[in-house]
Amino acid sequence: MKQLVRRIGRSLAFLLPLVLVTTGTLAVAKVSWAPPATADVQSLTAASDAQAPAQPATTTPKDALQARLLRELAVKSPAVALNDLERTMDREPSLREYCSSLARELGQAAVRKYHGDVHKALTYARPVCDASFAAGSLSPAN
Repeated sequence: MKQLVRRIGRSLAFLLPLVLVTTGTLAVAKVSWAPPATADVQSLTAASDAQAPAQPATTTPKDALQARLLRELAVKSPAVALNDLERTMDREPSLREYCSSLARELGQAAVRKYHGDVHKALTYARPVCDASFAAGSLSPAN
């Protein structure tokens, strides 16, 4: 009896991780990780815009912050915009989820401001929002 229990235990010890890994892999493979096709989203947006009555555009806090930061970058310097971004993230933690994308956009705008001079834009890079400013400066979207 003892041998039977031991044999069942060994079989389960071998099969259980195998089953868990297989089901986990299948679950990950089933999930659609790609974003929806942009053409579908654009056509749905165009259709809804055609049917909706004209309403004043509402700006989100992220859009307002983005506009302010890009304006500061254009008028003053990338350092001022990055300082403002860092202060805003400390003051308003609810906007932290947008920090990396905002810093990346600031990096791209800095390269545009300096007419494609990536090295000049990178001189302003600091570890704000996981160094996304530097990533934006180096991204090919410029």
